[in-house]
Amino acid sequence: MPLLSEEVVTAARNSVLCWLATVNPDGQPNVSPKEIFAVVDQDHLVVANIASPTSVRNVRSCAKVCISFIDVWVQKGFKVIGTAQNVGSQEPGFSRWAEPLLKMAGPRFPIHSVLVIRASAVEPIVAPSYRLYPGETTEESQVANALRTYGVSRVVGGSN
Repeated sequence: MPLLSEEVVTAARNSVLCWLATVNPDGQPNVSPKEIFAVVDQDHLVVANIASPTSVRNVRSCAKVCISFIDVWVQKGFKVIGTAQNVGSQEPGFSRWAEPLLKMAGPRFPIHSVLVIRASAVEPIVAPSYRLYPGETTEESQVANALRTYGVSRVVGGSN
């Protein structure tokens, strides 16, 4: 079974942001939101370095990372643990890794490099309601509660 299954890919597509955790040489953790990211294949995720000097610097000194994303409506997602490498725009392989990100970024956001993450473990993330109240918590109820809590509505046919 692949680490980055279709379920993980779907969750990533339904997530607006992901959170990339890195650590500096002194052991200080850093968690940074990333807007432009994608699952490339069954083993790799990519994150655009648009304005991420701390994440890039940390990956260069310690390749171990954790990336998490959730669908805010259903309150489910995944945590992916792995190792990262920074691939600069002038390096071989940049085009391959950057391709899905360039489509998302368009001309508005310059991608200086790509953080390529090789997954070594994947764990589900679920809101506590699913475990505490399994008989009454569904994805539909979570969406309804979120819409009510935040005073918003979904557009039929719209994206998450």
